[in-house]
Amino acid sequence: MKRLLLLLLAVTISFAAQAQLYHPGEELEYRVSYRAKYFPNTEIGSVEVKTSQIEHDGQPFYQVVGVGRTLPTYRWFFNMEDTYTIRIDPQTLRTEHFRSDLLEGSYTFESEYDYDWEAMQVHTRWSSRKRPFQECTVPLTAQSMDAISLFFNMRSMEGDQFKEGEIGTLEMVLEDTVRRINYRYIGREEKRIRNQGKFKALRFECQLGTTEGYSFTDGTIFTLWISDDRNKIPLSIESPVRIGSIQAYIYRFKGLKYPLESRIK
Repeated sequence: MKRLLLLLLAVTISFAAQAQLYHPGEELEYRVSYRAKYFPNTEIGSVEVKTSQIEHDGQPFYQVVGVGRTLPTYRWFFNMEDTYTIRIDPQTLRTEHFRSDLLEGSYTFESEYDYDWEAMQVHTRWSSRKRPFQECTVPLTAQSMDAISLFFNMRSMEGDQFKEGEIGTLEMVLEDTVRRINYRYIGREEKRIRNQGKFKALRFECQLGTTEGYSFTDGTIFTLWISDDRNKIPLSIESPVRIGSIQAYIYRFKGLKYPLESRIK
């Protein structure tokens, strides 16, 4: 559950570029399920991502809030509620501030990132289990983003811009380092989504690297489908675990900028 939440919020976990896709009023909700050979497909959690327009210190910003939590039926077993909040400058479309508040059983973690794009660095501070904050300054590149900003990155691209088999790299800021995510475009296909029907989709294989010079043979590999239309919303993510697999799929959507033309009637 924790791994998939990170993937979903860090890649789709993969998708910050045009203002039209930071669309105030957009709400996306996903359900997270676990399945194995002798275990039924069981929903265990949810992820919600909401975009709004706010004012901070007298200036307008886009605000995106992502929340991942276990469903009530499973909170007795593992209570998790992770909240990620970012502010985006509507002129530059770059993240100004990121905050995370994580509650996972008895474990707590909070972090804040303040981006300085003129100096090309980010100031980070974090604390676990209410201990004193640690602080660090990390150099940035133009591709560096926080977990939520990555959610919007590919949504600005047209399907025809991707080339089958082509590998790209995204960079994600995590506490005191920048971690790389590789993705490979597989192609167009039809994808059936539970309780939603069939969609025209763009399929990617993605990987959260474990080493600086990694290939697709190490690290965590997962599969991502996004809608093949102007909205480019993530439809489904599947990630293998030691026994079985975990899947997140679109459960509810509201306030999209464009009609969901990828849905096959």
